[in-house]
Amino acid sequence: MYGCGNIGRGFIGALFSGSGYVVTFIEVVDSLVDSIRLRGSYPLRFVSEEGFEDVTVGNVTAVNGKDTAETADAIARCDIMAVAVGVRNFPLVVPNLVEGIRRRWALGGSPLNIIICENINDANAYAERLIKECLSNEECALFDSTVGLVETSIGRMVPVQTDEMKEGDPLRVCVERYGFLPVDKAAFKGRIPQIKDMVPYEPFDYFVKRKLFIHNMGHAVTAYLGGLIGADFISEAIDDPQVRIIVQNAMLESAQALSRHYGEPLDALVQHITDLLRRFSNSALKDTCARVGGDPGRKLSPSDRLAGASKMAVGEGVFPAYISVGIAAGVKRFLDESGRPQDPDEAISVLTEVCGFAEDDSVPELVMRYYGMIAVGCSIADLRRAADKAKSARMNDII
Repeated sequence: MYGCGNIGRGFIGALFSGSGYVVTFIEVVDSLVDSIRLRGSYPLRFVSEEGFEDVTVGNVTAVNGKDTAETADAIARCDIMAVAVGVRNFPLVVPNLVEGIRRRWALGGSPLNIIICENINDANAYAERLIKECLSNEECALFDSTVGLVETSIGRMVPVQTDEMKEGDPLRVCVERYGFLPVDKAAFKGRIPQIKDMVPYEPFDYFVKRKLFIHNMGHAVTAYLGGLIGADFISEAIDDPQVRIIVQNAMLESAQALSRHYGEPLDALVQHITDLLRRFSNSALKDTCARVGGDPGRKLSPSDRLAGASKMAVGEGVFPAYISVGIAAGVKRFLDESGRPQDPDEAISVLTEVCGFAEDDSVPELVMRYYGMIAVGCSIADLRRAADKAKSARMNDII
C-alpha cells in the first residue's frame, strides 16, 4: 500500500489486511514508518451519530519510501498493490514505482496489478503516462503485458484526522463504515485477487462517473453552499433544509443524465442519493466545508464534478438548474481564494477559462443569474426558489 494516509490506512490497507494479506505500507513520514514497524497494527474507528466502534488492523509493516532499494524490493515481491498518495504527490513516487517494476521483471515475478486510488479523471491513464515516460520502448511493451493499472472509485469518506479524533494515538483513523470498493474488472492482468468488499465491474466508466457526478458533485455543492451560510462542517451544511433541497436536486439531475447515458436504472441511483445524503449528515466525521470545497479550480475544471456534471446533463437533455447553483457558489469560492475581484466579468472569465464553457453554452447564463444573487447577499432559500422557477420554466417550454 503506497501511502500510509487516510485512504491507505483508513480504507485499502484495512481491506487488504481483512482479506488475509500481510500489508506493507510505503511511506515517507518517518514517524509513521517507525510506529507501524514497531506495533505491527493500528486502530481503525468507525464513527456515526450513534457512537463508534474500534477495530485493530493487524498484520502490517512499513518501509520508508525514501529508501529506493527497500521500496523497489517491496513492489517487486508483492501480490497486489495500491497507490493513494494524492494527485500532486503521484509524480514524486513514479521513480520508485519504475524501479520496483523493473526489479519485478528481473526476478521473473508474476503480473502486477496496481489499484490507483487517486481522485482524478482517468487516473489509470494518468499513471500510465507518467510511468511510461521513464521506460524504453521495449519496457513499455513489457509493461502493457505484465502490469495492470486498475482504476477504482473511492466512496468511503475519510476526513482530515484531528487531534481529537486521534485521542493521543497518531495511528488512529476515524472513518465511516461504508466500504464498497468498485474496481475496473477489465484492467487486471492475470487472476483477479479476492479482496474483501472489492467488486470488479465492467464497463467501469459508469462507476467513475457516478462517483464524480453524484457523490463528488453533491459533496462540493454542499461545501460551497455551506460556505455561504457560514457552516464549518458538511453535516451542518446538509442539515440546512434549503441546502439539502438544492444538493438533492443537483444529484438527481446527474442521476437522470447518468441513467440515460449508461442505461442504468434510475431507481438505484435515487437510492444511492438517499444513502449519500444520510452519510453527508454524519456529524461524527467532522468533515469540513473548507476541506471538501478545497482546490476549487480543479473541481470547476471542464470534465470534473461541477462543469462536467452540467455538460453531461445538457448532453442528455437534462436541464441543470440546481447543479448551476453549485457552480455559482464554486465560482465565488474560487474568486475568494484567488484574490480576484468579485465582479461579473471575473466570474464570466472563470466559466470560460476554468470551466471550459463556450460563450454560446446555455449553462453560463444560468450560473451568472445565481452568481449575481450570491453577490448581493441573497439567501439560500432565494437561490432554491430561483432554481425551482428555472426548472419549472424549462419544463413548461418542453410541454
